[in-house]
Amino acid sequence: MQREKALELLKTHVKNESLVKHCLASEAVMRALAPRLGGDPELWGLAGLLHDIDVVLTGGDLSRHTLEAEKILSGQNLPPELIDAVKMHNEAAHGGRRRDQAFQKALAAGETVTGLITAIALVYPDKRLASVKASSVAKRMKDKRFAASVDRGIIMECEGLGIKLEDFIQLSLDAMRGIAGDLGL
Repeated sequence: MQREKALELLKTHVKNESLVKHCLASEAVMRALAPRLGGDPELWGLAGLLHDIDVVLTGGDLSRHTLEAEKILSGQNLPPELIDAVKMHNEAAHGGRRRDQAFQKALAAGETVTGLITAIALVYPDKRLASVKASSVAKRMKDKRFAASVDRGIIMECEGLGIKLEDFIQLSLDAMRGIAGDLGL
């Protein structure tokens, strides 16, 4: 599937501009992670773009989120590993199955860190990613009250991929800065 078709598919199912921006940020992070982890940037980018395609449909219910995505994506002639990575970024819906592939772990950690980075940018006076430092993100990782819905444990899965947290944050921040205009940050 070409990126433009994937974006069109996403926007068919997701009308919320903030959620679309989250998916764009996740796409950028996944494209940056792929070469580092031996993945295909196009494939990994599409997974980042499409990972939350069913959030509206499932009402954010984690027991159902990604089950509907699997149905939507299965009808799109996408590679099984992409669909599996999308499914497994939310383990809660899959009966105890755990992420065990780099693609799965990268998507889970990558999409999760975008939320923390975005939250930090939004508390800055200029609300710009250019103002965010990787050290600030690392510091906020320790403050569980800040962006409390962001699961720090999932972000830490980067270390299971052989990427130190500080490097993962910098890579993710740089990827998001590369599309700051699209993100409005």
